[in-house]
Amino acid sequence: MKHASSPDEIRRRLLRTIAAAPVVLAAPRLLGLVACADAATGSTGGADTTGGTALNPTLACVDDDDVDPTQAETEGPYFTPNSPERTSLLESGLGGTVLVVSGLVLTRSCQPVAGALVDFWQADDDGQYDNAGYRLRGHQFTDATGAYRLETVVPGLYPGRTRHIHVKVQAPGQSILTTQLFFPGESGNASDGIFDTSLLMQMSHTAAGKAGQFNFVLDTA
Repeated sequence: MKHASSPDEIRRRLLRTIAAAPVVLAAPRLLGLVACADAATGSTGGADTTGGTALNPTLACVDDDDVDPTQAETEGPYFTPNSPERTSLLESGLGGTVLVVSGLVLTRSCQPVAGALVDFWQADDDGQYDNAGYRLRGHQFTDATGAYRLETVVPGLYPGRTRHIHVKVQAPGQSILTTQLFFPGESGNASDGIFDTSLLMQMSHTAAGKAGQFNFVLDTA
């Protein structure tokens, strides 16, 4: 005998249906609705990780219910504390395709988190990490709207891993979220044991290179 679906289950099914439909994302400064990370549904269906362009859309917060926080991932062996505060990791002699990553830091109820720490580190275009200094390492704080913006380069492939960027995010006085951001269309996504479709950035091409968008949802009210 089938049990009647609860209102929460009906709502989640509706959100999954919405996630399967194509959407057009506005630039962060033009968002009329606060957007939450794709992890809001917990769904991994519909994402193409092997070369296509179809992605699960970043869902808008459509009601007052909490959404799931961004998936945590392993820190890896190359985190270095006390990185410099800066919004651009670009410097002389750095090769690779310019990449701008931007988005919001939000609570489970989709409220912006001002002054949140966002710390990035990644491999260079050759897949190498700087473990002696702070090349391609830096932290920043979200503005009053919860927004962050990072200028960097597309990371190269570190042996055994798909393309990724490491991130730590922390609301003032709260616990730290350690996670990784991934790129759609990478052949290594399917074989990477750490890869998670909910951590895919929304990617686009720009005149200068590429742009990625991702909104972090912290496990705080």
